[in-house]
Amino acid sequence: MTLIPPAATAEDTRGVGRRAATVRTVAVLVLVALAALIPLLGPSAALRDTGEAAAPGVGGIAVLRTVLFAAVCVPVGELFVKRLAARVPEAPGRLPPSWSPYAAAAGFLAALGLASVVATGNLVPHSPAQIDVGGLYRTRDGSLALLEVNAFLVMGLCALSRRPSRQVWPLAAVVVAEALRAHPGTESSPLVGTALTVVHLLCGALWVGALLYALRTLRLWRGAAAGAALLGRYARVAAVLLAAVTATGVWSTLRRMPPDTVLHQLTATAYGRTLLAKVILMAGVALLALWARIRLSRAPGPPAASAPAWAEVAVLGVVVAVSGLLTALPLPIRW
Repeated sequence: MTLIPPAATAEDTRGVGRRAATVRTVAVLVLVALAALIPLLGPSAALRDTGEAAAPGVGGIAVLRTVLFAAVCVPVGELFVKRLAARVPEAPGRLPPSWSPYAAAAGFLAALGLASVVATGNLVPHSPAQIDVGGLYRTRDGSLALLEVNAFLVMGLCALSRRPSRQVWPLAAVVVAEALRAHPGTESSPLVGTALTVVHLLCGALWVGALLYALRTLRLWRGAAAGAALLGRYARVAAVLLAAVTATGVWSTLRRMPPDTVLHQLTATAYGRTLLAKVILMAGVALLALWARIRLSRAPGPPAASAPAWAEVAVLGVVVAVSGLLTALPLPIRW
């Protein structure tokens, strides 16, 4: 029987690790490219043969809203998982480095881009001279856009401070501003719609961001028994978040599409088609989450659930991109 020298075994292990890292890097780049293509190319596909007209620059606006939503998910998830990790018995003291400062910078730039669109009368500005900054203070949408810009700026300062937990306040301001923007005062029962959107956005951001940071933490805690406890705590919360996202999503849909027109509008309108794509993706996310929980119950430990959980993160990233596209498309017709 021929024994493999220890040096060869170590070299093989390093080679496998490098290949795995390369595969992960390529997968991330592919997913980022896909997430960018969805809001850029999605409007033309969703609007085809519907007879609807989209606002100018709808693809760019969808990209900016996708970045804005992602910038909310990252810090919300980090803050939440850090609280969960602090309650896990015998948890290692190490935590992954924070991505919140980068998320705040990306969110600030996205909010600034959206504010410039509002400042030109919801048109894409082609030169700085077209941007009426003072006009932002005179309209509701302009004030909300400025609030988001300032909130991301404060968020970045909080993320770099000694008390990053203070990010929760500017994050809350962004979520409320987005909910108010989506439900103007001319809408029927705008406060109900705003409340539903706040819950939907907050629960969705917690789900996406917390899962991402939890998996990053498990990778850092490799081999630690506390990893399974952390994943179990997250799984229990995720079940509640899924129920809340589903309930608020269905309710919001029925408010914008009367029950007797839902099936038709899901295929005949751009908003409905995009919403249908989001529902299908969410069904896939739910199946991946169930698969991860089943694997975790059969073989306790993070490695058993890591593969479907990372796949869940990837699909949730696509869901964020589709959500950004959804906010840029014409609202459905109430018949």
